[in-house]
Amino acid sequence: MERHGLRALLEEVRRGTLDPDAALARLAHLPFVDTPDARVDTHRALRLGLPEVVFGLGKSAAQIAEIASALRAAGQPALVTRVERDVAAAVERLLPDAEYDEGARLVWLGPAEVPRTGKGTIAVVSAGTADLPVAREAIGVARRFGNDVEAVHDVGVAGLHRLLEAVPALRTARVVIAVAGMEGALPSVVGGLVDRPVIAVPTSVGYGASFGGLAALLGMLTSCASNVAVVNIDNGFGAAYVATLVNRL
Repeated sequence: MERHGLRALLEEVRRGTLDPDAALARLAHLPFVDTPDARVDTHRALRLGLPEVVFGLGKSAAQIAEIASALRAAGQPALVTRVERDVAAAVERLLPDAEYDEGARLVWLGPAEVPRTGKGTIAVVSAGTADLPVAREAIGVARRFGNDVEAVHDVGVAGLHRLLEAVPALRTARVVIAVAGMEGALPSVVGGLVDRPVIAVPTSVGYGASFGGLAALLGMLTSCASNVAVVNIDNGFGAAYVATLVNRL
């Protein structure tokens, strides 16, 4: 149950259109719902303002469907990350109203248009085309969380003039997500150009000495730009989550 749902329930009790015992019966199922393979947190939206999101990697289509169905039965949308095409196809057979974004690897069960709750725009800027899967995850999650998103792709520091052309758009955003692999320099450069929080996302893109994104992660953690914070390697979801909270302040 989300906050507006609980408020509506309490309003019904206040008006006398809902019996208190009936309301109590609904609230008895509020904290979590047990499914065969999961304990689904239906209270998270009430506590944190954002509902539970399902990490799809390693889960079967049946497990994803049962968790998503539990969230939907609780009156919440269901967002599933890291879902590959074959698993998504099986989920769509089980849940025909599921919507799959292959580029972002996201499955969505909810309204086609999400009400905008963010106060401004989240800019997602990525260094290279190879970083797009992570950037698209951040974009998709941010939009499903009620944000307007401005996407700027393929503006890595190997061709700095490409980034400079996008600076006016970045300066109008309330928060910037910067996605980069290789040496991970992009967030530091962006942080030196805008007076906004910059959430850095290292990706696992790069040759051997990048160590699967570790070099980018360490470079971002040691950034000399004071407005840069860092999430884990390939964690577009985490960046979008934090950016959403910033955009609601």
